[in-house]
Amino acid sequence: MQTYPNWPNLASMMFSLSKAWAGRPLMRFWRDGIWHPVTWGEFGRMAASAARHFRAAGIAPGDRVLLCMDNRPEFLIAEVALMAIRAVPVPAYTTNTVDDHAHLLRDSGASAAVVSFGALADKVLTAAAKVSGVELLVSIDPPSADPGAVKLLPWADMITDQAPPSDIAAEAALIPATALACLVYTSGTGGAPRGVMLPHRCILSNCAGAFDLLRPLGPKDEVYLSYLPVAHSYEHTVGQYFLASLGTEIYYSRGVEYLAADMAMARPTFLAVVPRVLDVIRTRILAQLKREASWKQALFQKALTIGLKRADGERLNLAEQLLDPVLDKLVRSKVQGRFGGRIKNAMSGGARLDPEVGRFFLALGLSIMQGYGQTEAGPVISANPPDAIRIDTVGTVLNGVDLKIADDGEILVRGGLVMDGYWGRPEDTAAAIEDGWLHTGDIGELDNGYLRITDRKKDIIVLAGGENVSPAKIEGMLMREPEIAQAVVTGEGRGGLSALVVPADGHDDVAVALAISRTNHRLSVTERIRKHAIVGPFTMENGLLTPSHKIRRVLVMRANADIVARLH
Repeated sequence: MQTYPNWPNLASMMFSLSKAWAGRPLMRFWRDGIWHPVTWGEFGRMAASAARHFRAAGIAPGDRVLLCMDNRPEFLIAEVALMAIRAVPVPAYTTNTVDDHAHLLRDSGASAAVVSFGALADKVLTAAAKVSGVELLVSIDPPSADPGAVKLLPWADMITDQAPPSDIAAEAALIPATALACLVYTSGTGGAPRGVMLPHRCILSNCAGAFDLLRPLGPKDEVYLSYLPVAHSYEHTVGQYFLASLGTEIYYSRGVEYLAADMAMARPTFLAVVPRVLDVIRTRILAQLKREASWKQALFQKALTIGLKRADGERLNLAEQLLDPVLDKLVRSKVQGRFGGRIKNAMSGGARLDPEVGRFFLALGLSIMQGYGQTEAGPVISANPPDAIRIDTVGTVLNGVDLKIADDGEILVRGGLVMDGYWGRPEDTAAAIEDGWLHTGDIGELDNGYLRITDRKKDIIVLAGGENVSPAKIEGMLMREPEIAQAVVTGEGRGGLSALVVPADGHDDVAVALAISRTNHRLSVTERIRKHAIVGPFTMENGLLTPSHKIRRVLVMRANADIVARLH
């Protein structure tokens, strides 16, 4: 039985494969109307060149370097280059505000940043001016902002060396699996993102476990469309390193607005999705169906009914057995065509997938494997095996992962996937990891080896797109507005955030709306309040306020369940 190779670290893995698969395409990017390939050999040369130039620019082992780019080959090239010289990449979202970038730069102590387009370079430079220690900015496109004391280097100059990567590859091979690979920031309950220290062993443990999980598929000549933000730990591990290590060809999407067109052109065989994408596609399919002739609607419903029986393991009668392949051609193939027509499997993660949405796609012939994890675990903890999917669960734990349910129902995990801790936060680390067990903050149960998430212990909202959002931060900002007395933010598993708001005395909904608008201007796109509703005060008398005047968020949402449902 084939096993996953035992690489010492991620950089060594990538350089080893660049030598073994030199002429094979690794990545493709869109420019001037066509997809341009980057071979493994070209990747290795450019990564080694960038590593030498980073070092010449003063980047030393242990230095933190912010990486903020849209999905493109340069992200992976720059990150591997930094890892190879033992620097520490700090992935950041392109949607971050200036203050978000300033926090990451300040908290990580980053001395440099690598960015892509000019407007993003301007934003990072503005953030760098608010902190100390940032000395270098490498940008693919030139910024228009004044760099001040920050030295500017064009990315094109970083990849000019034509020398083979053997020197950098040999150096990278000496890095132990326990060395810090990257610092990935995730939201904490207090609102300030915390840097999760992921050594190479964490991500390699995920890769090995995912390899065993996907063995029934026999992955070969796969094509993957990368569109989830590369700063997200899910896309960072699965969509970059793991799939690349299998020889998968990675197409970098032009952005969510081009996703349908990119799927049609790239025709991926494997796709990582967040529930929000599946929910949107399902809604569009059903909306279009309403405009079709009645016989087409009946045909679709028949495909759905038979497909659900098959997904549930029920035996089809003779008529259904004869009709099923016809429905594959007339109905299911058109649904699969929305994903490019070649999808073998799609891995759903980052947030809870509504079982009914999952069953919808399973019935229409798209194999959805729901998984579960968090940044602190590399991030994948469990996933549904492709040949034994139970869509109402998040699957079985990956090989190499120990999992147990604590007395209070909290999910605890142990193994090579567990982080080293939170950067500069020993108390948070001690609270999260006890005796080697990572306390996930999620409540769950095991059902014949399959894990089911039943609740969340920690107050972090996970949106349908997989983004982690701290409600405490946003609620605090809202309640700092004079027009707002109290606020509770909701949105778990939804496409965006909403708020239940108690106005301050003398203020109406118009004043509240203006206050929310002002707050939104200080928040990132994913943190903004899309809808709100005015509700009655939270008091100790009605049980919605503790004696220490803390809002009981869960009870507030329960008391206003009908309103919350209408908001979403």
